[in-house]
Formats: sequence, structure tokens, C-alpha cells
Amino acid sequence: MTTDFAVSNRDLVLAGPVGSLDAYIQAVGSVPVLSKEDEQSLANRFRDDDDLEAARELVLAHLRFVVHIAKGYTGYGLPLADLIQEGNVGLMKAVKRFDPGYDVRLVSFAVHWIRAEIHEFVLRNWRIVKVATTKAQRKLFFNLRKAKKSLAWLSADETRAVAEDLGVSEKEVTEMERRLSARDALFDPQPDAEDERAFGPASYLPAPASDPAELVETADFKDDATRKMGHALAALDDRSRDIIESRWLTDHKKTLHELADVYGVSAERIRQIENNAIRKMKNAMAL
Repeated sequence: MTTDFAVSNRDLVLAGPVGSLDAYIQAVGSVPVLSKEDEQSLANRFRDDDDLEAARELVLAHLRFVVHIAKGYTGYGLPLADLIQEGNVGLMKAVKRFDPGYDVRLVSFAVHWIRAEIHEFVLRNWRIVKVATTKAQRKLFFNLRKAKKSLAWLSADETRAVAEDLGVSEKEVTEMERRLSARDALFDPQPDAEDERAFGPASYLPAPASDPAELVETADFKDDATRKMGHALAALDDRSRDIIESRWLTDHKKTLHELADVYGVSAERIRQIENNAIRKMKNAMAL
């Protein structure tokens, strides 16, 4: 079995993602990947002989996979180091429960435990108030947030489709969508000119976006983006422009099938026209 990596790297890996995260990830990547035979041998030693050294070797060899999985959750605004630590907890639980008698690799078995720990961490820390408590709500949270990376507010048809796919009610989908779009509010007393005691701590802190230069820069960027989008829309043919506006720029979005009925073509053709129009607009706005 190939396990003769440097002692300094071993110590750094066992210490967890503390200090230099890049150094930790590099050290994790230097740990050799186990062959199926070596993995089975170590798992049998741990199960039959309670060999903790074998368990440690199993954990070390799979830390790279935890890093890979944790990187998929960086979009929640939580530190990657924390996500990796939680994933490592899941990996250790998986090693403890792994049965080498089944013809399956440890990484396939451990994915469930790694994701479960990261999911719990995200749900505990993404909002001050929990956004999901039941199993169905947790599944809805992650699936809906993933879907909303490419969607605006869901239409009635989209809400119904998500509810049917995940086995929840349309009301639960709408409520979760509101939670995903909400922000944590600070329960701080409002300033009162007649009573200085009414001023809370936040009243003495500068607003994060109070820099006049940044405000002007942001306003200019938005104005420029709006102007470019207007020109890009105007450059489209009438049908393409109507499809884009009906699908993305209205409160009551039309489905592909509705537009297909309007223009007497297939829904797939409407999708093709939409994709071509979006590509043209992106190219025009990039100039």
C-alpha cells in the first residue's frame, strides 16, 4: 500500500482546513488514492480488529473528495473551510458505518453522509431563522434554490411542476420561494429624535453602500446595462423580441407551449428561437 507521503502533509491534513486553506487543499491532493484492494483491506482491518490507524488511512485518502463536494456549496455565502470541516465529519461517519462486505467503493457510500452534514450546516447558518425543518422542506430548499439560479420568480405552471416533482403542495413551494428571496432583518430600535436612548447600536455604524463613489459607479453600471439591453432588444426581429419579452420581461410569463400556439410552431422551435435571441443579446451587450 502506498502511504509514504510527507509527515508534514499528514499533520496538516489531520489538523483540518485551518490557517492556509490553499495549503490544506494542496496537502489533501497529495494523499495517494487507494486501490479497491487496499481500500477493502483497510476497511476489514477497521471492522474486524478495530484498527484506528486503518480508519485514519481511509479518511485521509478520501479528504480530496470532501473538498470537491464542498466546493459545490460555495454559492450559499458560507466559508469554504467551514463547509469542508462539516463534510469531513460526514466522511468520518461514513467510514465508521462502511461495510466492506458489499461490493461498493467507499466514496460512493460516503457521498450521502458528506452531503448530509453539509446540508445541515447550510440550513443552520444560511439564515438566522431556519428556512427548512422537515425532510420535505430540506429537499425543496436545495432543489428550488438550484432551479432558481436560472429562473426568476416561478410562474403558476412552474410552481405546479415543482410541487408535483418534489411531492409537496404548491403553497409550500411558494412559501419556500419567499424564504429564499428574503433577507435577515435586524431587530434594532428605530432612531427617535426625542429620545437618544432609542438609538440602537446599528445607528452608529456606516451603511455598507454609503460610499458616494461606489453609488455613482453602481448607478452608471445599471444605466449602461439597461441601455445596452434596450439596444439589444431593438436589434431583434419582432418574433424573437416578443418571445423574450413574454418569457422574461413580464410579470405573467408565458410558457413555451402558449407561445407555440400563438406562432403556430412547436414548443421546441420556440425554445430554439429564445436561445438564439439570448445569444444575440449577450453578444450585443458584450460590445
